[in-house]
Amino acid sequence: MAIQPEDAQAVLAVPVTTGYARYSTEPADWYVAQCLRELLAGAGLSKDSIDGLAVSSFTLAPDPVASLSRSLGLSLRWLESVPFGGASGVIALRRAARAVEAGDAEVVACIGADANPRGGFAGLASRFSWAAIDAVYPYGAAGPNMPFAHLTRRYMDATGATRADFGRLCVSQRANASAVAHALLRDPISLEAYLDARPIAEPLHKLDVVMPCAGAEGFLVMQRRRALHLGLPYARIRSMVERHNAYADDEAILRGGWAQECSRLYREAGVGCGDIDVLATYDDYPAVVFLQLEGLGFCPPGAAAALIQSHDLSFRGDFPHNTSGGQLGCGQAGAAGGYLGLVEVLRQVTAQAGANQVRAARVGLASGYGMAVYDRCLATGAAIIEGVTP
Repeated sequence: MAIQPEDAQAVLAVPVTTGYARYSTEPADWYVAQCLRELLAGAGLSKDSIDGLAVSSFTLAPDPVASLSRSLGLSLRWLESVPFGGASGVIALRRAARAVEAGDAEVVACIGADANPRGGFAGLASRFSWAAIDAVYPYGAAGPNMPFAHLTRRYMDATGATRADFGRLCVSQRANASAVAHALLRDPISLEAYLDARPIAEPLHKLDVVMPCAGAEGFLVMQRRRALHLGLPYARIRSMVERHNAYADDEAILRGGWAQECSRLYREAGVGCGDIDVLATYDDYPAVVFLQLEGLGFCPPGAAAALIQSHDLSFRGDFPHNTSGGQLGCGQAGAAGGYLGLVEVLRQVTAQAGANQVRAARVGLASGYGMAVYDRCLATGAAIIEGVTP
């Protein structure tokens, strides 16, 4: 982004998580509205103050994102659909910040929200993409478990990682989720329980797989001067990156766009891995977390298992990671899952994380991975933010 006077720089504020439920009877726009209501209440703003909106949702269809301006009663100068699954939160922030700094909008609500009616996820998975419709679903392998089982097996074969290594991650995230009110999977698990869980698609077992649910995540983007005027804790953006279809020639995806963008991410932020106080990675499956830990430079390729074995990933630990429990602890609320990590990092660096607050957290990193098409995800992103409290 172009250098702006400090008070005109875009910042993010007001982390909101709402509506988490295993199943829903309300539609997706209801969840968007609930999130917007809480964003306005948290900022002390009227609805008329929102002149920009970025939304990610799989279940809003057949309505387009544009329809939300009418259903929410908003008159918008800037409107963006952000259809990048697990990378949506970072990409929404990146584009909203540019809109604010370009003068296209003054206050942008960034929201990921989805419904989950009974049977809804199976239907969504069966028509997720033409690859799913033509090359996956007809052969009885509907949903993301098949490609991620393939990815997990290839990762295990390439690195020597074991199910116990993935289990340590899942155990830590369930422990973090235990004190989070909106987490749907708050009961702690043991490594033995993880290893004994029934198989789903080898080598994936039940506790490797996120639970679909309904819910919404969101935050506001505005100029720093407005956040100061409102007296809001906020985070300034140190750096943001995105990459699509990284390493397209790789036969199997064992790395993502973070590896290509890692140097720029830290260079523009003026920090290194050792300066990150709290980390959130997209976690629909444990192997995906391992790829991000490696791609973001926290360990060499193939060494994520050793990193997890040698650190405490709890919010009280020496390597705080997915401190809300992530999706493996909270559930996967559709596209909101792509916002969950960034919203939690925003909470942490602005000292709003309650019982799970990481001590002295100031600089945080959130990464995303989304839009699985047959054998790989296409969208990756990461953001480093720094908290400021009034």
